Amino acid sequence: MAARANLLNGLCRLSAAVAVLLLALLLGLHAVPPAHAAGQLGTFLDKVEPGELFEGADRFGELSGDPPIVPVMRGDDILGYAYLNSDFTSSIGYSGKPIHIVVGIDTQGVIRGFKLVDHKEPIVLIGIPEAKVIASMNALIDKDMGRVASGAERPPQVDIVSGATVTVLVMGDSVSRAAVQLIRSNRLGVEITPGAAAAAEIRKLDLSKSDIADWQTLLGDGSVRSLRMTVGEVTQAFRDAGQTIAADKPETRNPDDSFIDLYLAPVSVPSIGRSLLGDVAYERLAGRLQPGQAAILVAGDGAYSFKGSGYVRGGIFDRIELLQNGQGLRFRDRDHTRIPALAADGAPRLREIALFVVPSEFAFDVTQPFELQMLVQRNAEGRNKSVLNYNLGYALPDKYVTIETPPSPVPPTEPAAQPTESAAGAPPAGDLLTDQQIADGQPLWMRMWDMNRVKIAITIVALLVLTGIFFFQDWLVKRPTLFAWIRRSYLLFTLVWLGWYANAQLSVVNVLTFVNSLITGFNWEFFLSAPLIFILWAAVAAGLLFWGRGPFCGWLCPFGALQELTNNIAQWLKVPQLRLPWGLHERLWPIKYIIFLGLFGLSLYSIALAEVFAEVEPFKTAIILKFAREWPFVIFALTMLAAGLFIERFYCRYLCPLGAALAIPGRIRMFEWLKRWPECGSPCQRCAKECPVQSIHPEGQINVNECIYCMHCQELYHDDQRCPHMIQVRLKREKFMALSTPASRGEKPAKTVVTHRGAPIERTSEVQPE
Repeated sequence: MAARANLLNGLCRLSAAVAVLLLALLLGLHAVPPAHAAGQLGTFLDKVEPGELFEGADRFGELSGDPPIVPVMRGDDILGYAYLNSDFTSSIGYSGKPIHIVVGIDTQGVIRGFKLVDHKEPIVLIGIPEAKVIASMNALIDKDMGRVASGAERPPQVDIVSGATVTVLVMGDSVSRAAVQLIRSNRLGVEITPGAAAAAEIRKLDLSKSDIADWQTLLGDGSVRSLRMTVGEVTQAFRDAGQTIAADKPETRNPDDSFIDLYLAPVSVPSIGRSLLGDVAYERLAGRLQPGQAAILVAGDGAYSFKGSGYVRGGIFDRIELLQNGQGLRFRDRDHTRIPALAADGAPRLREIALFVVPSEFAFDVTQPFELQMLVQRNAEGRNKSVLNYNLGYALPDKYVTIETPPSPVPPTEPAAQPTESAAGAPPAGDLLTDQQIADGQPLWMRMWDMNRVKIAITIVALLVLTGIFFFQDWLVKRPTLFAWIRRSYLLFTLVWLGWYANAQLSVVNVLTFVNSLITGFNWEFFLSAPLIFILWAAVAAGLLFWGRGPFCGWLCPFGALQELTNNIAQWLKVPQLRLPWGLHERLWPIKYIIFLGLFGLSLYSIALAEVFAEVEPFKTAIILKFAREWPFVIFALTMLAAGLFIERFYCRYLCPLGAALAIPGRIRMFEWLKRWPECGSPCQRCAKECPVQSIHPEGQINVNECIYCMHCQELYHDDQRCPHMIQVRLKREKFMALSTPASRGEKPAKTVVTHRGAPIERTSEVQPE
């Protein structure tokens, strides 16, 4: 009855906790802001002086329109208008937060000034002077964006700042794209003269053609375009540009070596897509694309990578840009899928093959000419880089399109040809349908989940396996050899697949961002846009109710797995292990709580500043960037790992703010899964001495705030060769068994002889005294 009462009590507490979580979920959903929130220009205007945007300007007029713009005036004269880049286009930087820039543009479409009013870029905050980043944007000043909007000129390029490439490119791209959108909306009154992008004929993609072609045919007919350069050619280009230091630092010693063989093809075109991807992969791609949406394939081989070594999860491919009609697009990781090999017969084996889906918000027409611009970087003096741009142009061959001649204008004297009110000034019906379909399409986070179905499935299976390990832990720990292999295999999976491959490393920054979003305006879509991170956090939240922080810290943290596996190797190599005295250990483990509380308090003041100090976590360096980072960060990460060779999980024990953040709510766990004997701690100290992270007090109780749920103590709990309590149980059992056998009592069974079918048979009867 007592057990049943305890079970019912536990279920009631679990139900209450689930109800609280559901209530929080509903409140969060109600807190989601509208998808099309009003522009934020008015919020940032008080940070800008009119004279910073236009020389001689003394005041702003009234905000108007959506997205809003505001006249910039000198007395009663309008010098131009101010707009906020993030109101018109995406300006998400390296930090995952928008970069806000107020820009002044005159009535002719020429940019006259700008001011960076708000950003959360940790790269800039850590050490690169903000003035240097702003100076790189000066290339946009006095640029006629009207010619860019008409397609007569390419978007202007900003100067690259070493160490802040992504940040600078995002700033320049967002300012240019926003200006083009504003000009094309006719709100400035700029007359756009049709440039090279204006088509005299209507070209539509012919979806009925799906013939398969080999590699040489695709190259020969222009279906695949290529750009090939040697190291010597690029070196000469740097020399011709007067960048002699970069010219003297070639990628290889042999100038005839391939610098890059770059290939470009639109694989949303059925025939090209089936030829390069294969039927199955093409059908999968076609199922992901919305009507009118395109996808391109970029492949490369040689000494130079078009992806770059700085690309990380959530980041931007900063070395390539898609250009069309004066607009530019830099792809993000959510647009990217890695392709292992090309399916076309005769296709070469290429080092890098990337499939990019063009986001629906970027106006891209695959039937019109476009370009892929590649940024070539070489180290120059100090930390500076020299940059050259190369453009690979593409025009879809006519055999993949149907070409229609636009109808001649009907004279206005024909009354039947007058446009109706609903059609006046509207684009063709086909364009309207496509726009509507795009508008009614899946949200970005749903597309992200659809794109990562395989990774999501693997992660969910891994979590179910871990759940099984926890629920059947008693059976497993009784088989220590099997359990050791299972644990090390799971840690290896966590490190290699979950960490280094999928980059699903949770961070204290996630906690700070979540709390900050609850204060400033919660939005589920922001968190749902990273499926694996969201799933892991959901699993961690559920695990806190049952087991505390142990499931994540002990099993699902890639950096924790790296520490434990490297320590296992160190022990195998006989590296001496240090065990701190309990008094010192007890005074060191609160450090991580102090670090977390400091970061939490700092985040309430400035989330950007808190993200900078969150670099106390070596996770980004060791897991996300795989040590490809500036030397101070690498040295710090290696120092933490080196300490862990002598003191197992040194960083987890004493410095990890994420572990501290999880330990606090972990106190609400509803069940005690780790078993203890009455003798544990008094007098037996074996578990306390053998706990890998010293989470067992000398008195015997387990400190769940520090426990990583490695289950070593549970192995001892059931081990009748090492646990003193179980040794006593075993000895008593053996003594009882010995006393229960006839030989132990000096007796022997009496035997009688009977016959069966004439054959004598011995039969043992009741035991008789000897």
